[in-house]
Amino acid sequence: MNRTATTASVAITLASALTLTACGSSDGASAAADKKQTLSVWAMGTEGEKLGDVAKEYQKANPNITIKVTPIGWDVAHQKLVAAAAAGKLPDVMQMGGSYMGEFADMGVLEPVDTATFNKSDFFPAGWEQGTVDAKTYGVPWYVDTRVLFYRTDLAEQAGITKAPATMNELQQAAEAYQQKAGAKWGLSIQPGGLDTVQSFYQFLYSAGGEIVTQDGKAVVNSPEAVKALENYGSYFDKGLSEKSVRPGYDVTKDFNSGKVAMFFGGPWMMGLLNENYPDIKGKWAVANVPTDQSSASMAGGSSLAISADSEHKAAAKEFVKYLTDAEGQADWFERTRDLPANIAAWKSGELATDPDMTVWKTQMETAKVSPVQPKWTEITSKVDAAIESVTQGKSSAKEALDKAQGEIESLVK
Repeated sequence: MNRTATTASVAITLASALTLTACGSSDGASAAADKKQTLSVWAMGTEGEKLGDVAKEYQKANPNITIKVTPIGWDVAHQKLVAAAAAGKLPDVMQMGGSYMGEFADMGVLEPVDTATFNKSDFFPAGWEQGTVDAKTYGVPWYVDTRVLFYRTDLAEQAGITKAPATMNELQQAAEAYQQKAGAKWGLSIQPGGLDTVQSFYQFLYSAGGEIVTQDGKAVVNSPEAVKALENYGSYFDKGLSEKSVRPGYDVTKDFNSGKVAMFFGGPWMMGLLNENYPDIKGKWAVANVPTDQSSASMAGGSSLAISADSEHKAAAKEFVKYLTDAEGQADWFERTRDLPANIAAWKSGELATDPDMTVWKTQMETAKVSPVQPKWTEITSKVDAAIESVTQGKSSAKEALDKAQGEIESLVK
């Protein structure tokens, strides 16, 4: 799932019904934080598998609190959350992907964040923004995610490349050199089409100053900046620098290991995969910030922790969320999962402060851009996926493809 929530189409009718029938109230009865009680917690993917160990540590220090963690796969997470919301049976605490937040906030099933306890300034701006809907925050950032450039340093030496590409022009020049001088089949691996192609495109779009929808809900996907970005993206396929046809489930790390692929944009978990699965190339690759166009900007992902509006354990839930999201808890979570901490103070010590690779990730997060909160965001991005594929396959120009997407998206924005 690339550790960002990718949802199925939003169930509009159900969501509308929930707004009327499942709307919770922050004024409901709630047990005191130190009373004997059980907290139910849902977490997804790798986080769901790892959180149980942290919960055990928390329970040792808080013997009156029992924490029941339910791991849920990202592939069924949206369906389970919607069904639980409809039945009024959401857990006390739940992990929420950024693309979920607008939908569930609209349903009225999330408790607003207590801003006296959780300070916006403690977190990366993009992390906090993902949990905010209509100027009200419903999720506390748990971990953040972004994309940076992975590149083979040994092949760079063969290609006569002495430093990481710093600009978008240098990125394409490097892709050409990797092919012509270092024997790479593909200079840069980027997605040519299919579901979530937009995640590969964001680095080009945001760095060029483009957006899909503004934070105030205006569709701008056919702006001059966005057209320029898609023209640049499409040029990699026109020039044979990127593969036009990639099979579902493609694992770029295999081709990166063999040298077939010289560069790709990836998330932080890719470092662990490369180190664990391909130790022979350790020291032969590096990470760098997204090359600059107007700026160096990448997508922001990650997850927040939200409390159910109907929870009878809000005080205890808030204390557990605080434990998971303060600087100490975030540093511990990084050691367990390699998830990037959302709390900025966690980056001031240990490996997070001293490892040059981690500095790259921190720098990228400082300029990362969050998608606007839109209930139909998955449907909106599917229109962009189609536009990108139309260009990479040579079926239309960037302007034609994005003009079409603009007309489709205008009717979907909130």
